[in-house]
Amino acid sequence: GIAKHYSPEELVGKKVVVVANLKPVKLRGVESHGMLLAASDETTVSILTPFKDVATGSKVK
Repeated sequence: GIAKHYSPEELVGKKVVVVANLKPVKLRGVESHGMLLAASDETTVSILTPFKDVATGSKVK
């Protein structure tokens, strides 16, 4: 998960890329319907964000 790499305060107010409406699964006891997208290597996790300002809820193409 991203908790080792980001604090909640770092994410508040940020626009991120999310895949939503996935088949529900339980992760750590919480039902999830989506996935936050990130890129990673051996040492870094980088959450994907829009390059330009786009409306919240815009579709990824």
